Amino acid sequence: MIRAILTEADGHATRGDAALIERWRATPHSHLWLDLEGEPEARERELLEAFGCHPLAIDDAHRDRHPPKIEEFEGHTLIIYRGIGSFDAELEFVPQRVAFFIGERFLISLHPGTALSLDRLYGAEGERLLARSPEHVALRAMYLSAGYYLDSLLQFENRLSDLEDGLVEGGDDALMRQLIGYRSRLVKMRRVFNYHVGITQELTAYDYAHLPRDVDETLHAINDVHERFERLHSLTQMYYDICGDLIDGYISLSSHQLNITMRLLTVITAIFVPLTFLAGIYGMNFAHMPELGFRYGYFMLLGVMLAIAAGLIWLFRRIRWL
Repeated sequence: MIRAILTEADGHATRGDAALIERWRATPHSHLWLDLEGEPEARERELLEAFGCHPLAIDDAHRDRHPPKIEEFEGHTLIIYRGIGSFDAELEFVPQRVAFFIGERFLISLHPGTALSLDRLYGAEGERLLARSPEHVALRAMYLSAGYYLDSLLQFENRLSDLEDGLVEGGDDALMRQLIGYRSRLVKMRRVFNYHVGITQELTAYDYAHLPRDVDETLHAINDVHERFERLHSLTQMYYDICGDLIDGYISLSSHQLNITMRLLTVITAIFVPLTFLAGIYGMNFAHMPELGFRYGYFMLLGVMLAIAAGLIWLFRRIRWL
């Protein structure tokens, strides 16, 4: 799907498709946003080359697992970042690779599938930002994308609180599996946000021809994106640490319960070992055993066994094993 927005110097905006390219070329002070969604690679390459995009930049934009980056070429700046195809409070997210080619008068965005931030931006807000400059559309799309992540992460905080209460009340293996799954997803998200923070740090530290820091509005937009991605990175790190603490806490509780069980079994064994020893001795079938002929030997042995058991129970209670 190809869709386009053309804004002219007088503020008039027109929506259409690739047919607006010729009109944009014929209008010196106009701005064009060309959005390519799921187009064949050959068609995308043809359009990008028509705008003078560098072949290496085009190759990077078409690479499936290329990490987020920013790179400046003659005539345009390339930004690759991970947008959102879908996301929920369970941290189940489908990342969407999005590439921006930002020129002086044009913005080309290409992505293989649905990108929520671009769909939301393709409207009155997109027209207004495009009339200002193409880089404002790209920065706003990144800002909105970070907003989707942020909303779901804040919802996940409530879920994490419920899991914490569940573990305190008496956790089970099902809760542990959920925590381990969340922790794994948080690692992936933290890696993505770390790339994005790196991009925004470069934008705030270095001057790019098509993302000028000397323009107050552009610098303000860059700082907004940087702060939002920095917050996302810190939140994912914090939630990752919390999940780790909950897992360690559950393991500690399980180990403590196991220790209590083993201690009880040790007490029982310690009590019955001497009794079993005495019973074993007097259970031997030898003809000449000293106490076998004694009239009260059986009752005395029972008394000794009871005294040993009572003494051991008293000892274990004293050292608080019982």
